[in-house]
Amino acid sequence: MATDSGTIVATKYWHMLEDGRVQCDLCPRFCKLRENQQGLCFVRERREDRVVLTTYGRSSGFCVDPIEKKPLNHFLPGTPVLSFGTAGCNLACKFCQNWDMSKSREMDTLADAAAPEMLAQGAQKLGCRSIAYTYNDPVIFHEYAIDVAQACSEKGIQNVAVTAGYICPEPRKEFFQHMDAANIDLKAFTEDFYYRICGAHLSNVLDTLVYVKHETEVWLELTTLLIPGKNDSDAELNQMTEWIVENLGPDIPHHFTAFHPDWKMRDVSSTPPETLTRARKIAMHNGIRYVYTGNVHDSIGGSTYCHNCGQLLIERNWYELGQWNLDGQGCCKRCGQLAAGRFEAVPGTWGAKRQPVQFTK
Repeated sequence: MATDSGTIVATKYWHMLEDGRVQCDLCPRFCKLRENQQGLCFVRERREDRVVLTTYGRSSGFCVDPIEKKPLNHFLPGTPVLSFGTAGCNLACKFCQNWDMSKSREMDTLADAAAPEMLAQGAQKLGCRSIAYTYNDPVIFHEYAIDVAQACSEKGIQNVAVTAGYICPEPRKEFFQHMDAANIDLKAFTEDFYYRICGAHLSNVLDTLVYVKHETEVWLELTTLLIPGKNDSDAELNQMTEWIVENLGPDIPHHFTAFHPDWKMRDVSSTPPETLTRARKIAMHNGIRYVYTGNVHDSIGGSTYCHNCGQLLIERNWYELGQWNLDGQGCCKRCGQLAAGRFEAVPGTWGAKRQPVQFTK
């Protein structure tokens, strides 16, 4: 995609309203913009009677991470992933853990620049099996993410979206056509939480989950950040996990992660490890076969077990892999049960390393 004015590109998901405003149709916020006005995401703006993306080719930083940090536990375990994001977000979560990037209106946050081909070449040279669109939501840098994904696919690099799934059907179809795996935040299971705390709607996210699971070949995992007193009741966790099994099936890995006070929710205490364990038990009781605890040291809650015989399949100590009891076809070595996921004959050896990188022209 050719750029004009440096990092500005035209977009296609918008239309003109009768009152002269332009409506952005990328996500269900449907921001209605006057000239030079930005959407809530900060990065899509009306200029000369069209909506443009103002952050194409610019990033808040690049880093090689373990794929398990996304978190993805059933997609190329042990391999390195090149991670990057931009600035801005189309949600307004009061608990945002990456608020310095996702809530930034300062383009100085975008310290690094890289064209799609440069990122693909860089990922290949760094030995990364995949590239992750993360830190902030890739939905809002839709055009840049797709161009990078196409460049990476040509070099055999897999594409990973870490997203809240808040996107309209038409751009959603285009976006996920270029993704190989996704971790989607299911932030809660009440409309009240989504509306009051995230400025969004639950139904749109559920629609995306169903779409990705049933209409694409994308490997899907879920994450729910549990916030004390907000989305961690037994009743809500039961409703959520029952819905997942009924609508997505039992093989979707679900990560329950611990909240820490941040952004506009510094008055809420951190999540006790016991809450994550309780959530994991509820999810497993309701039929989810692969349930994980995150942001805490819990080797049992972080490891993968055979849902048929209980055998330890993949041992994890934080992001370090230990025992590996899958055969070359991704089946349990004890009972032969196929484990759900995208596995290779042997795991990667990247470990827990975090390696910041910088791209230069």
